[in-house]
Amino acid sequence: MSALIRPERPADAGPIRAVTKAAFATAPHAAGTEAEIIEGLRVAGALALSLVAEEGGEVIGHVAFSPVTIGGAAGWFGLGPVSVRPDRQRAGIGRALIGAGLARLRAWGAAGCVLVGDPDYYRRFGFASDPGVSYPGVPGEYVLRLVLAGPPARGAAVFHPAFGAGGGGLKSALRRGPRADGGRHPSIASSSSIIEAMRPRPLSQNFGSLASRPKGARSSL
Repeated sequence: MSALIRPERPADAGPIRAVTKAAFATAPHAAGTEAEIIEGLRVAGALALSLVAEEGGEVIGHVAFSPVTIGGAAGWFGLGPVSVRPDRQRAGIGRALIGAGLARLRAWGAAGCVLVGDPDYYRRFGFASDPGVSYPGVPGEYVLRLVLAGPPARGAAVFHPAFGAGGGGLKSALRRGPRADGGRHPSIASSSSIIEAMRPRPLSQNFGSLASRPKGARSSL
């Protein structure tokens, strides 16, 4: 059975939280605040795009996009958190969610998408590092962006304050670990302790996210 990818609905908040918690529960470098980040973005009206994967009427996966600026330039989205229920991991659902989300950003005319994550995993979606884009405390090779329209912005990437849930600002520490979809790919994290462990809408128009690991990290696809 193939999963249906669709925008989240009000009744999906609980299932999204459950899937996110379950997906990150066994990720060794998860901060444990991924579900709170999503809820914080939602409450702030900054959950610009929230897509779920549904099978048999059940939510089995989720991806969030929220507002990010690069060098003060708006129109950028951050990708993450992204998660897939443990029993449906390694089935391409995370990839389908990310692909669907990026397609919507293109349709909106978004400037692009940015994240902190595993270059090997995100390259398949067109993401690449750029020496002109940075995130404090993170090696440049893991700060990835995908330009969708217009000239590429340059400068520091600034994510939504919700990524400080449970702590301070969003800091990333890249580490290797299994994805939440059972494979190995980045994951989004946040919290002030996130300098130690980083982790990979109701439709509104904004951006922000992250997935990270140095060639491996936690994630919940």
